[in-house]
Amino acid sequence: MDQVIYFLGVDGGGTGCRARLTDTAGRVLGLGSGGPANLTAGVAPVIASVLGAARDAFEAAGLGAEAMEATAAGLGLAGANASGLAGALLEQPHPFAFLTLGSDAEIACLGAHRGEDGGILILGTGSQGVISAGGRTQTVGGWGFALSDGGSGAVLGRAALRRALLGHERIASSSPFTAAILATFDNAPERMLAFALKAVPADWARFAPQVFEHAARGDPVARELLEGASGEVTGLIDRMIGLGAERIALMGGLAASYRPHLPSRLASWLVEPQGDALDGALALARASLAREH
Repeated sequence: MDQVIYFLGVDGGGTGCRARLTDTAGRVLGLGSGGPANLTAGVAPVIASVLGAARDAFEAAGLGAEAMEATAAGLGLAGANASGLAGALLEQPHPFAFLTLGSDAEIACLGAHRGEDGGILILGTGSQGVISAGGRTQTVGGWGFALSDGGSGAVLGRAALRRALLGHERIASSSPFTAAILATFDNAPERMLAFALKAVPADWARFAPQVFEHAARGDPVARELLEGASGEVTGLIDRMIGLGAERIALMGGLAASYRPHLPSRLASWLVEPQGDALDGALALARASLAREH
């Protein structure tokens, strides 16, 4: 692979993907973005999104398509750990000199600890723990909000709507928080049902911030939901520690919101991430290329 003079990192998920192009010294040359890149949605659309983001990055760097032939690319994609999908993508034609693939969680962990041993707990629309130690990667959770993903935005948001409906029907206590949720649907359970029948995880997750906001104001129902969700996050962290994680970085859109609500006993394990998922994707490309070379 002596012809490699560029490295491309791509971080892809259900909402979109990002790309970062560097030279061999690690200097950032260009950034790009593309459409959704969750492999469970199909290989063809993911390839299109990744290549779109890559072209953006090369154009931003003032480089033509031919430069891709001198590039080692590392992709971290949601769904890459699903059976058969990673192999199917790697079998597709691509313009790069070298291509390697991992999951989005794997590259997030690599980036957070600069390739060293450690763990991450992603707390966003979904949730998943990843532990990298001694050359072995283990995961906790991450099976989707219908089965798993405790503490995630999707699970917490759905709990908020369920609790608001219980309050509306006087099955459980109501509060300003439950009233605010119902007001979003014009106080009509029928409108809430119409939403629920079509909602995807990201739709549910949009209600999660309201739990934190109302809990901070002392709302008893919001505090109850937040206490339960924080317990789920604590359980994930405890399991990661049990699997050997000596340092854990919280990542994702809800990470900062949860941090003050976690037990103080976890402080010695929790660290700030040193880098992001794109740093991890670039590290994946470099490490995989070195092994092949």
